[in-house]
Amino acid sequence: MSGLLLDYLPVLIFAGIALVIAFAFLAMPLIMAPKSPDPEKLSTYECGFNPFDDSKMKFDARFYLVAILFIIFDLEIAFLFPWAVTLGQVGPYAFWSMMVFLAELGIGFIYAWKVGALEWE
Repeated sequence: MSGLLLDYLPVLIFAGIALVIAFAFLAMPLIMAPKSPDPEKLSTYECGFNPFDDSKMKFDARFYLVAILFIIFDLEIAFLFPWAVTLGQVGPYAFWSMMVFLAELGIGFIYAWKVGALEWE
């Protein structure tokens, strides 16, 4: 049994070194960073301007909707690149399955457009 545990000694040493390095990286800023807070540093910052309203105001849900739409169409492009590279080897089944995928996303895009999800006003 001790031979089996001895095989895990390098893993234990590696984990110990990783913990020491992690705690060192967490402790270094506390020790070395200058601590000179002033009102200018502690003030809120929004894109170079002073904040217009309270930070607890209601947030418009359209920002989330646009972000979700961006992710959907970004993933579409992520699927298109490998498909386009291997199109010569995969055959007609892959071509038509991608056409169905693109048609489905196109219908979703048209629906989002008609509903007004892409409008800002």
